[in-house]
Amino acid sequence: MSNAIRLEILEEKDLSLIKDIYNYYIANSTATFHTGSVTEDELKGILPIGDNRFRSFLIYFDNEVAGYCYLGRYKPRAAYDRTAEVTIYLKPEYFGKGIGREVLLQMEQKALEVGIVVLMGIITAENEASVKLFERMGYEKCGHFKQVGEKFGRILDVVAYQKLLDE
Repeated sequence: MSNAIRLEILEEKDLSLIKDIYNYYIANSTATFHTGSVTEDELKGILPIGDNRFRSFLIYFDNEVAGYCYLGRYKPRAAYDRTAEVTIYLKPEYFGKGIGREVLLQMEQKALEVGIVVLMGIITAENEASVKLFERMGYEKCGHFKQVGEKFGRILDVVAYQKLLDE
Protein backbone atom coordinates (compact mmCIF):
# COMPACT_ATOMS: atom_id res chain seq x y z
CA MET A 1 0.00 0.00 0.00
CA SER A 2 2.84 2.46 0.74
CA ASN A 3 3.52 2.89 -3.00
CA ALA A 4 0.00 4.24 -3.45
CA ILE A 5 0.30 6.78 -0.62
CA ARG A 6 2.58 9.79 -0.69
CA LEU A 7 2.88 13.06 1.18
CA GLU A 8 3.70 16.36 -0.52
CA ILE A 9 4.40 19.67 1.19
CA LEU A 10 1.21 21.68 1.50
CA GLU A 11 1.44 25.23 0.17
CA GLU A 12 -0.77 28.29 0.48
CA LYS A 13 -2.23 27.59 -2.97
CA ASP A 14 -3.71 24.36 -1.52
CA LEU A 15 -5.75 26.11 1.18
CA SER A 16 -9.00 26.12 -0.81
CA LEU A 17 -8.96 22.34 -0.99
CA ILE A 18 -7.93 22.00 2.67
CA LYS A 19 -10.70 24.40 3.69
CA ASP A 20 -13.31 22.14 2.08
CA ILE A 21 -11.95 19.04 3.83
CA TYR A 22 -11.72 20.73 7.23
CA ASN A 23 -15.14 22.38 6.92
CA TYR A 24 -16.62 18.92 6.27
CA TYR A 25 -15.27 17.81 9.67
CA ILE A 26 -16.50 20.98 11.36
CA ALA A 27 -20.05 20.45 10.07
CA ASN A 28 -20.24 16.67 10.44
CA SER A 29 -18.06 15.50 13.31
CA THR A 30 -16.57 16.17 16.69
CA ALA A 31 -13.04 15.53 15.36
CA THR A 32 -12.51 19.29 15.64
CA PHE A 33 -13.98 21.66 18.17
CA HIS A 34 -14.43 24.43 15.63
CA THR A 35 -18.17 25.03 15.40
CA GLY A 36 -18.33 27.32 12.36
CA SER A 37 -16.74 27.15 8.94
CA VAL A 38 -13.19 28.44 8.59
CA THR A 39 -11.73 30.61 5.85
CA GLU A 40 -8.44 30.20 4.03
CA ASP A 41 -7.03 33.08 6.08
CA GLU A 42 -8.01 31.33 9.31
CA LEU A 43 -6.34 28.14 8.10
CA LYS A 44 -3.07 30.08 7.73
CA GLY A 45 -3.16 30.49 11.51
CA ILE A 46 -3.90 26.80 12.12
CA LEU A 47 -1.60 24.98 9.70
CA PRO A 48 2.18 25.24 9.72
CA ILE A 49 3.09 26.41 6.21
CA GLY A 50 6.63 27.33 5.22
CA ASP A 51 8.20 26.11 8.47
CA ASN A 52 11.22 23.82 8.10
CA ARG A 53 10.32 21.60 11.08
CA PHE A 54 6.61 21.87 11.72
CA ARG A 55 5.09 21.07 8.35
CA SER A 56 1.82 20.35 6.59
CA PHE A 57 1.33 17.82 3.81
CA LEU A 58 -1.24 16.85 1.22
CA ILE A 59 -2.01 13.13 1.33
CA TYR A 60 -2.12 11.46 -2.09
CA PHE A 61 -3.68 8.04 -2.60
CA ASP A 62 -3.30 6.66 -6.15
CA ASN A 63 -2.40 10.19 -7.34
CA GLU A 64 -5.60 11.74 -5.94
CA VAL A 65 -5.70 14.10 -2.96
CA ALA A 66 -7.16 12.01 -0.15
CA GLY A 67 -6.65 14.48 2.69
CA TYR A 68 -4.02 16.38 4.57
CA CYS A 69 -1.89 16.03 7.67
CA TYR A 70 0.54 18.07 9.68
CA LEU A 71 3.16 18.11 12.38
CA GLY A 72 2.04 21.05 14.50
CA ARG A 73 3.91 22.84 17.24
CA TYR A 74 2.82 21.21 20.51
CA LYS A 75 3.43 24.33 22.62
CA PRO A 76 4.94 27.69 21.61
CA ARG A 77 7.93 27.61 23.99
CA ALA A 78 11.32 26.49 22.62
CA ALA A 79 11.71 23.76 25.25
CA TYR A 80 8.88 21.86 23.53
CA ASP A 81 10.54 21.89 20.08
CA ARG A 82 11.36 18.16 20.35
CA THR A 83 7.60 17.44 20.43
CA ALA A 84 4.90 17.85 17.77
CA GLU A 85 1.20 17.22 17.56
CA VAL A 86 0.31 14.97 14.63
CA THR A 87 -3.01 15.56 12.89
CA ILE A 88 -4.60 13.68 9.97
CA TYR A 89 -7.79 14.53 8.07
CA LEU A 90 -9.01 12.29 5.24
CA LYS A 91 -11.84 12.89 2.82
CA PRO A 92 -14.74 10.58 3.83
CA GLU A 93 -14.46 8.45 0.70
CA TYR A 94 -10.96 7.39 1.83
CA PHE A 95 -11.96 6.09 5.27
CA GLY A 96 -11.19 2.46 6.05
CA LYS A 97 -8.52 1.95 3.38
CA GLY A 98 -5.50 1.77 5.72
CA ILE A 99 -4.33 5.22 4.69
CA GLY A 100 -4.13 6.59 8.24
CA ARG A 101 -1.67 3.89 9.30
CA GLU A 102 0.69 4.54 6.37
CA VAL A 103 0.42 8.31 6.77
CA LEU A 104 1.26 8.04 10.47
CA LEU A 105 4.34 5.92 9.64
CA GLN A 106 5.50 8.50 7.10
CA MET A 107 4.83 11.35 9.54
CA GLU A 108 6.93 9.62 12.21
CA GLN A 109 9.83 9.38 9.76
CA LYS A 110 9.46 13.03 8.73
CA ALA A 111 9.44 14.04 12.39
CA LEU A 112 12.66 12.16 13.09
CA GLU A 113 14.33 13.77 10.06
CA VAL A 114 13.91 17.21 11.66
CA GLY A 115 14.74 16.23 15.24
CA ILE A 116 11.21 15.78 16.54
CA VAL A 117 11.29 12.71 18.80
CA VAL A 118 7.92 12.87 20.58
CA LEU A 119 4.57 12.85 18.80
CA MET A 120 1.26 13.65 20.43
CA GLY A 121 -2.21 12.79 19.16
CA ILE A 122 -4.97 14.88 20.77
CA ILE A 123 -8.32 13.24 19.98
CA THR A 124 -11.97 13.61 20.89
CA ALA A 125 -12.58 10.53 23.04
CA GLU A 126 -15.61 9.42 21.02
CA ASN A 127 -13.52 9.34 17.81
CA GLU A 128 -13.08 5.57 17.95
CA ALA A 129 -11.33 5.23 14.58
CA SER A 130 -8.57 7.65 15.56
CA VAL A 131 -8.22 6.17 19.05
CA LYS A 132 -7.83 2.69 17.53
CA LEU A 133 -5.34 3.96 14.96
CA PHE A 134 -3.07 5.56 17.55
CA GLU A 135 -3.28 2.54 19.86
CA ARG A 136 -2.47 0.12 17.02
CA MET A 137 0.51 2.28 16.05
CA GLY A 138 2.06 2.05 19.51
CA TYR A 139 0.92 5.37 20.95
CA GLU A 140 0.29 5.31 24.67
CA LYS A 141 -2.64 7.05 26.29
CA CYS A 142 -1.15 9.73 28.52
CA GLY A 143 -4.11 11.94 29.35
CA HIS A 144 -7.88 12.06 29.57
CA PHE A 145 -9.54 15.46 29.84
CA LYS A 146 -13.13 15.08 30.93
CA GLN A 147 -16.01 17.21 29.68
CA VAL A 148 -13.74 19.89 28.17
CA GLY A 149 -15.74 20.49 24.98
CA GLU A 150 -19.31 20.85 23.82
CA LYS A 151 -20.51 20.40 20.26
CA PHE A 152 -23.82 19.35 18.73
CA GLY A 153 -25.34 19.53 22.21
CA ARG A 154 -22.98 16.86 23.56
CA ILE A 155 -20.38 17.24 26.31
CA LEU A 156 -17.09 15.77 25.06
CA ASP A 157 -13.92 14.34 26.52
CA VAL A 158 -10.50 14.65 24.90
CA VAL A 159 -7.75 12.03 25.13
CA ALA A 160 -4.04 12.45 24.54
CA TYR A 161 -1.78 9.80 23.03
CA GLN A 162 2.00 9.94 22.93
CA LYS A 163 4.79 8.07 21.17
CA LEU A 164 8.50 8.40 21.90
CA LEU A 165 10.12 7.92 18.51
CA ASP A 166 13.70 7.55 19.74
CA GLU A 167 13.09 4.51 21.96
